[in-house]
Amino acid sequence: MSLIPDFELGLWNAWIFIVPIIIISIFSSKIFGKRGSGEDLGLIKKEKILSIIYLSIVFASYAYTIFLPLKLGTIWFYAGLLVYLLGMFIENLAMLSFYTTPVEKPVTKGVYSISRNPQYVGDFFINISISIACLSWIFLLVAIVNLFLLRNFVVAEEHFLLDKYGNAYRDYMNRTPRWIGIPKSEKSD
Repeated sequence: MSLIPDFELGLWNAWIFIVPIIIISIFSSKIFGKRGSGEDLGLIKKEKILSIIYLSIVFASYAYTIFLPLKLGTIWFYAGLLVYLLGMFIENLAMLSFYTTPVEKPVTKGVYSISRNPQYVGDFFINISISIACLSWIFLLVAIVNLFLLRNFVVAEEHFLLDKYGNAYRDYMNRTPRWIGIPKSEKSD
């Protein structure tokens, strides 16, 4: 990773990793729409500001991928590709769980049985994969900053889901960790 990142327009840039995410997001909006994710989460001012910052960073990083060349033919590219495929696999499993769960029930099966937020874990892996495949410290920084910004949104989302699903979601929270690989602690999240 160089201090000054590569910045060139090209066909074999990191945007190739982003296009499938955008396509999946467009098609999955119907799935989330039927589950009511367009509802107001009751975010307080601080959470709204952090959400706007988070989304701004996401869109800016997507735009940056147009100018971020992949390190094709290197071990970094192949390692990044493997991490990317893992992230996409987690994201698609999350979408499948959403699609196959009735609207009146919280999503608790599939990959949601090992994490309450697998879609965000998948996003993190995808950002890390771009960082690796392009040797970009900027994308590594984006992944880390997004994870910290996302925590506030996740807490607000969980409060919303507790209001919507009550004890069913509380029981789910008590048995399932927030993130994959991080054990459930004795104290509440």
